[in-house]
Amino acid sequence: MKRLRGEDGQAAVEFVAVLPFVMVAALVAWQLVLVGHIAWSAAGAARSGARAALVGADAGRAARSALPASLRNATRVVAAPGAGVRVSVPIPLVIYKWRTPLRVNAAASLGR
Repeated sequence: MKRLRGEDGQAAVEFVAVLPFVMVAALVAWQLVLVGHIAWSAAGAARSGARAALVGADAGRAARSALPASLRNATRVVAAPGAGVRVSVPIPLVIYKWRTPLRVNAAASLGR
């Protein structure tokens, strides 16, 4: 009868034990990257809206067209004469297409 003293399979067991933590860390990192991308996109959309408002075009349409298609419908755009454009974009979650109640806000003004 062979005794169970070897360490065969220990690395596999440790890998399986650590894998969920690695996956959660990767999802959190990816979510942070996504939030940065949304913030960057919101700032660009606010600038596009401010440029459109400056020339008398529709600021809301210009701001939404600067965003990815998946974010256009839920985005709020407020354009005030002389005060610039304020854009509020919802933050999507990495998992599927859920959205958090959190939003990223950006504002731009191109004063005369």
